[in-house]
Amino acid sequence: MLDLEFAERSDTGRVRTNNEDALGHVLPLNAAQVQSQGWFFATADGMGGHDAGEVASNLAIITALEGFRKIPKGVMHVSLLPRLLQEANAAVYEAGHATAPHRARMGTTFVACALRFDSAVVSHVGDSRCYLLRNGRCTQLTRDHTMADEHVKLGILSRQDAATDNGRHILTRSLGSDMFVAADTLTVNIIPGDILVLCTDGLHGAVSDLAMQQIIQQHPNLEQAAQALVDAANNAGGNDNISVQLIRIRSVERMGLYRGRPYRLL
Repeated sequence: MLDLEFAERSDTGRVRTNNEDALGHVLPLNAAQVQSQGWFFATADGMGGHDAGEVASNLAIITALEGFRKIPKGVMHVSLLPRLLQEANAAVYEAGHATAPHRARMGTTFVACALRFDSAVVSHVGDSRCYLLRNGRCTQLTRDHTMADEHVKLGILSRQDAATDNGRHILTRSLGSDMFVAADTLTVNIIPGDILVLCTDGLHGAVSDLAMQQIIQQHPNLEQAAQALVDAANNAGGNDNISVQLIRIRSVERMGLYRGRPYRLL
C-alpha cells in the first residue's frame, strides 16, 4: 500500500510584511481512502497588491482542497487535477471581480500533486514548481509559465540566461487572470525513497536546484529539511515569501490498468 511522510513550511521572508503564499493538503483518513482517494498537496503564491494576493492564494487552496475531498471513489487523478485548478481559477476570478476594485487583477500561481498506488499526478499554473529527488538527482518536473521560459522554448534565451533574465518574473499564466486557464498536467511513477518538492519562487528563485538537493540530502528528517530550505532562502536575502512541501515515498502499491480500471501487479 502507498505510504508516505511529509513536511511543509511557509515563511514571510525578510522583506515582505505579509505572506501571500498558501499551503494545503488532504490526507486519507483510513486504508480504504488510501486506495480510493489518495493524498493531495497544493502550494500557491498570490499576487495583486494590497491584500489581494493573500486572498487569491488562500481562496485557490481552499477551493481545491474542498474539491478533492468531494471526489467520487476511484476517480482518475490525471483528469481530476485540471478540473480542480479550473474550479480554483473560477473562484479567484469571480472573487476578484465581485469585491474591491484593486482585487480585480488579483491572481495566484498554483501547483498541486495527488498521489495514489504507485503514481503522482502534478498539475500547475504559473512559476511555483514541483521537483523529484531520486537517487541523489534533482529533476524539475514542471515548466515555469513565464516570459523567460517562453523565450527558452523559442530559442531566444538559453536556460542559463533565463535564470537571471527579467522576464522570469513575468507570468504568462496564473489562476484568476482570465475566466478559463490551461493547466499543465503530468504523471510520474514513484518508487520508495523518492522525494517530491512543491515550492514557490521565494525558494527556487533564491536557492539553486543543486543547493536544494544537497540540503534535503543533509537532513533525513523532513521537518528539519523544510526548515533548512526556508533558512537558506532567508540567508540568500529573503526577498520574497518562501513556501515548501516535502513528500517522501515510503512504499508503493504497484498497479496496472485494464480498460481504465486499476489492478494490483504481483
